[in-house]
Amino acid sequence: MNKNNPYLNKNILDIFSNKLDLFFYILCFFSFLFFSPISFAQENLIFNPSFEEYYACPQKIEPYGYMSQAVAWWQPTGGSADYYNKCGSKQCNVPKNKLGIQMPHTGVGMVGIYSSKTDYREYIQTELKDYLKEGETYKLTFYVSLSEYSAGAVATLGGLFTKNRIEEKTRQMLTDKITIEYEKGVSQSISTYLKPQVVNHYSNPIINVEDWTKIEGEFIADGGEKFLTIGNFYPAPQSNVVDLPYLTYLLPGAYYYIDDVSVYCLTCKEKEIIANDVVVTKTKDEPKFEVGQVVIMENIFFEFDKSILLPQSYVELHNLINILNKNPNMKIELSGHTDNKGSDNYNAKLSHNRVKAVYDYLINHGIEKERLDYKSYGAKQPIADNKTDEGRAKNRRVEFKIISL
Repeated sequence: MNKNNPYLNKNILDIFSNKLDLFFYILCFFSFLFFSPISFAQENLIFNPSFEEYYACPQKIEPYGYMSQAVAWWQPTGGSADYYNKCGSKQCNVPKNKLGIQMPHTGVGMVGIYSSKTDYREYIQTELKDYLKEGETYKLTFYVSLSEYSAGAVATLGGLFTKNRIEEKTRQMLTDKITIEYEKGVSQSISTYLKPQVVNHYSNPIINVEDWTKIEGEFIADGGEKFLTIGNFYPAPQSNVVDLPYLTYLLPGAYYYIDDVSVYCLTCKEKEIIANDVVVTKTKDEPKFEVGQVVIMENIFFEFDKSILLPQSYVELHNLINILNKNPNMKIELSGHTDNKGSDNYNAKLSHNRVKAVYDYLINHGIEKERLDYKSYGAKQPIADNKTDEGRAKNRRVEFKIISL
């Protein structure tokens, strides 16, 4: 201490005190870090969440078209959803396109769906990276923007999680059809509205045409949900349709751009409690494979009576590509199968062309020819009864067999 300068002594004490405070805060931070439960970052369960990956640049808006350009996304009904990208034609470009003017929320890609004042609906659908776990809490988030060409706005856009893929030819609102059987062969079919787990509130119509509106919500999973469908699941009277003076009314209803979809689990971290209550996330076990193992690719879809792969197949195909990339010594044999409808020659040719399409897809995405082989069996190796629609659907399949590891 400097006895001759009390002010200097005070400054030295202040500095020393400040350093002690800083040390205390640092000590508290690391104590919290190492001796408290840690919130680990979760993986987004959505493939291609901002629609940046595509198989082809969009060229035209078709009133009865089929959205097939965006990787891992498709339309589940006959309502023609639309894909937009900076590389697209004038009708499908960004920011200006045939149905409005809007920059994507992020990146250069986005999609668009229509929700009219009638029952006409458009939806988009995707397959999640993993099944939802029973009793766990998940959060869905996506962004929407109303096209200024619309004739109104709605409130009730939302997300529906289902165990099975939705595949309907309808161009109207999706409903859940239930058939009730009575005595003496009498039955009655009843349609009820599907209930999305996450939906924008009725009192809050989505009216912003200049910027993006976030839609988000949390829900508890029943367990086993694997598909997400986004759209308006409510009839017009229950959608809070509003007219806005700044809209141009070039379209007869509400048209929305969609971007940046995410699904995160808020509670399903696999944890292990160890000494001092430190929480550690356990590594998820990788699937084990064996030579001779046969795996049915359950979500491979083709155009009717053709060998053209539908976009719904791409998630399953990319899962197989990931397996092959993680196991560089694995060699597989693909096999194609059909049901028993049609002649033997027809089924043999169809199964050959379809399994060849899968083979070509894998090669075009970087898998070496030397690791792949394929065979076709037509209807000769059924795994279910061909007398029922369900059995025939199971028999129309593509499998892979592990030849070596």
